[in-house]
Amino acid sequence: MTITAGEKLPDATLYESTEFGEACPLNPRKVQVADAIKGKKIVIFGLPGAYTPTCSAKHVPGYVENLGALKAKGVDEVWCVSVNDGYVMAAWGKELGAIGKIRMLGDGSADFAKKLGLDNDLTPHGMGMRSKRFSLLVVDGVVKNVNVEQPSKFEVSDAGTMLKQA
Repeated sequence: MTITAGEKLPDATLYESTEFGEACPLNPRKVQVADAIKGKKIVIFGLPGAYTPTCSAKHVPGYVENLGALKAKGVDEVWCVSVNDGYVMAAWGKELGAIGKIRMLGDGSADFAKKLGLDNDLTPHGMGMRSKRFSLLVVDGVVKNVNVEQPSKFEVSDAGTMLKQA
């Protein structure tokens, strides 16, 4: 069942790397969702995968461009969560200029996506378990808004929609 407004955000372990060695990101560290959201207003957007066309061209760049406006509305952090490992999320975030601005968090096992009810089996397309494209506004652990895209759409999980809701 998909998470709804008014529900508490489920706990999960995500992975984040923000430091880089000569060739690649350093070991990702664990981020416990329940601890990381306490007392904060957070925008979380999820997407099917790093380096996919819409995610790379529109989704992440839109949040990077609108970060200042979101912060002006009291948003403490913006999280990008994808069913990739922390290394891939860091490398992708660095390439998009998001590191240090948006938290690029890996949900490699799709545990968080499953707990949200937003997992998506793309095995027939060679992609395995993924996340639906979505955005959430979370205030002190409680979900205030849920925006879930229809398949192959990018209309309601974008930064512009979240700016209206924050």
